[in-house]
Amino acid sequence: MMNRWLRENSVAMWLLTIVRVYIGFKWISGGWEKLSGGGFDASGFLTGAIANTGGEHPSVQAGWGAFLQHFALPNVGLFNVLVPIGEFLVGLGLILGACTTLAALMGMVMNFAFLFSGTVSTNPYLLLAEIFIVVAGANAGKIGLDRWIVPYLRTRFFNRRNKQQDTLPNQHKIA
Repeated sequence: MMNRWLRENSVAMWLLTIVRVYIGFKWISGGWEKLSGGGFDASGFLTGAIANTGGEHPSVQAGWGAFLQHFALPNVGLFNVLVPIGEFLVGLGLILGACTTLAALMGMVMNFAFLFSGTVSTNPYLLLAEIFIVVAGANAGKIGLDRWIVPYLRTRFFNRRNKQQDTLPNQHKIA
């Protein structure tokens, strides 16, 4: 029932737009701050998260800590580029309502990564709101560029197979 309301209701569409734009500004401002600050470096964050894998009550689980220690930290240069650009693009997508579901999904991935790394902050709130956006699907981006993007993508990529099937010779049907 709630799922259908989120996906089809016009009131939900407006509420999701407000939530989407708000979350988009949170993401885009965080990304822009890192991009324009000239020197974002994730190594301190990663080192701190790795340090939180030990002790009596670790806030970072050992498996995630191993990923951070053996992959993320040695490749910190890659993360120094991906994190700010990813935050900025997620924010831009949510604000413009362009590829909204994908933007919210990628925001969820980053929120989970931050939570796994022991940073609570606003991540649970953003994550919860992003779940509603993803569940709402196309309705979350109808007041935005998805109003045109989603129908274009549907006709361009998903109806191609149907058009090809229509050109096949008629086969005998058994009644």
